[in-house]
Amino acid sequence: MVKLSVIVPFYNVQQYAPDTLRSLRSNARDDFEFIFVDDCSKDGTPGILEQAARDMPGAVHLTHEQNGGLATARNTGIDAARGEYLTFLDGDDWLAPGYLPQLVDTIEDFGCDFLRVDHVQCTGRSRTVSRVPHGPRGVVMRPRDAILPSTRSTSVDYAYAWAGVYHRRLVEQGLLHFRDGLRTAEDRPWIWRLHREAESFAVAGLLGVFYRRGVASSLTQIGDVRQLDFIRAFDQVIEETAVDADADQLLPKAVRTYCAIISHHLGSIERFEPPVARKLKAMGAAALKRMPQDILEEALDSIDIERATRLRRLRRRSVPAQEVAA
Repeated sequence: MVKLSVIVPFYNVQQYAPDTLRSLRSNARDDFEFIFVDDCSKDGTPGILEQAARDMPGAVHLTHEQNGGLATARNTGIDAARGEYLTFLDGDDWLAPGYLPQLVDTIEDFGCDFLRVDHVQCTGRSRTVSRVPHGPRGVVMRPRDAILPSTRSTSVDYAYAWAGVYHRRLVEQGLLHFRDGLRTAEDRPWIWRLHREAESFAVAGLLGVFYRRGVASSLTQIGDVRQLDFIRAFDQVIEETAVDADADQLLPKAVRTYCAIISHHLGSIERFEPPVARKLKAMGAAALKRMPQDILEEALDSIDIERATRLRRLRRRSVPAQEVAA
């Protein structure tokens, strides 16, 4: 049986794909499989993946006929995966040698549904360790017990899918797939659902994922309309959390986080194309009006005056229907 499936979406990353693939080879094992999902790349990425699939034991190369985005590409990989455990990597990131065997050994020692780990952020030559914002390490817990408090960063704010490993039973329970078509913030409703509905998780101080930041082709660097998918993503978080048995406790955290993300985008609105900036303001205003207003008001009262003022001003904005339409 395949022990671990590693799902790696690629899109126009010919400059970085060779490093990614070399790092996977340094983690190969007879019972590991590597699922490469080419999301309709237009550069030299497909040829690089075709060669890697021929040369690399356990490699599977899948191709999308149309670009579907990261969430859809990951879902393609999940559907093809045969492993007892699944993990992810992005096509422009890389792994330390021997990291994946350690990852599998650690989750098997804990026997939990999913494991979260730290990672290294790489910007040019700079390296910074980013840690899971969760105090207890090496302790198996109920994931929903790690969502709160609402006033500080917690495990649901560390939404990187590739910073961990997941037992196949989460696939069978319908908890591991992403929302098809989301171009950004796809990890947010996903991590919230895992924490609300999975039974057990743990955090380990295992460092082996290198996350490349500042890539020019990365969607986080591009100010186009795809960035606004964060609104669909957080609407889903609010909608699903609102019907949870502990909604009264969890919704303040979800609303406060949503507000923080809207404010963050407004604070860097100059990077958006002018029509997208206008659409961001309209969709942000509509989102604030959709939130539970009593919880929203409490959230605005609890954050700093600059962000609160920015969001209150936005909430007062009139929203023509045509500006909110996707």
